[in-house]
Amino acid sequence: MELRHLRYFSAVAQTCHFGQAAALLHVAQPALSYAIRQLESELDVTLFTRTTRQVALTPAGDYLKIEAERILAGVDDAVDGVRRIAAGRSGLVRLGLTGIAAFSHLPRIARVIKRELPDVDLAIQSDMLTPVQCESLRTMALDLGVLRPPVVGEAISMRTIDIEQMVLAVSVDHRLAVEPVVSIEDLRNESFVMYDSRDSAVNDAAIRSCHRAGFVPQRAHEAPGTAVLLALVAAGLGVAVLPASVRSLPLEGLIIRDLVDGGTVELALAWRAGQDNPVVEAVADVIADAFALESSAGRASVPDLHSPIIAAHLRENP
Repeated sequence: MELRHLRYFSAVAQTCHFGQAAALLHVAQPALSYAIRQLESELDVTLFTRTTRQVALTPAGDYLKIEAERILAGVDDAVDGVRRIAAGRSGLVRLGLTGIAAFSHLPRIARVIKRELPDVDLAIQSDMLTPVQCESLRTMALDLGVLRPPVVGEAISMRTIDIEQMVLAVSVDHRLAVEPVVSIEDLRNESFVMYDSRDSAVNDAAIRSCHRAGFVPQRAHEAPGTAVLLALVAAGLGVAVLPASVRSLPLEGLIIRDLVDGGTVELALAWRAGQDNPVVEAVADVIADAFALESSAGRASVPDLHSPIIAAHLRENP
């Protein structure tokens, strides 16, 4: 049975008039009549009763009318779906994120995808370190990753979407909690809470800042994820130097302070090099464009180095 025959039958069944159906289909009436006879012959049934005055459906024709409408609607939906996928407007994208980004950047990502690509579904995996995301991208377990550069291994492409200032997290009763702004030098004798992974880009950024100030941070405690790390800091077991987006995770007993010389850390969108999935490309473009429209400085609460308080602090702690 050809789809063409079903479409011809459906038009005649709706109008019960071969001339009107032929006009709707833009075909000659004899060709339409011949196609209906072919369909009846193939099914070995009579679908219409015909007189010189009237065309009516038989019981078999009534049943086929319902089924033909269902089948043709399904075909039209399938064609539309295929075209939307090919145009990058529909489909599933598996997205991985680092721990803090899942709280600070995921809401913005989800909103912009819902607005710009409403027929795209996101499957989210969070608290994924950069090396794990890179491997998942290579093995096709992920389509896109939001990670901290540098990427690990080969065949991964990326685009920076945010540059964040590093800030200080301390407990509410810590001596630095009352300071409006802090320098890395102020942390020389502090105990640090860091991530337990040797591949943590956040750890690396914090350690680089301490090295520039002339000391090695005292790593007192390690945490498997951001939630545990912040809980340890709030408990007074040490301080932490983290990206400014940590402000999106308010926690009782925790204070976040600006660092005048804490440095920065990047956040990037990554994908498997050479991938040609139009849906993944569309999602990546929408995310990148959304972040490009915003000021990284404004989002990351960058300290104003020209403010009187910070200028005085820098003079006292060169």
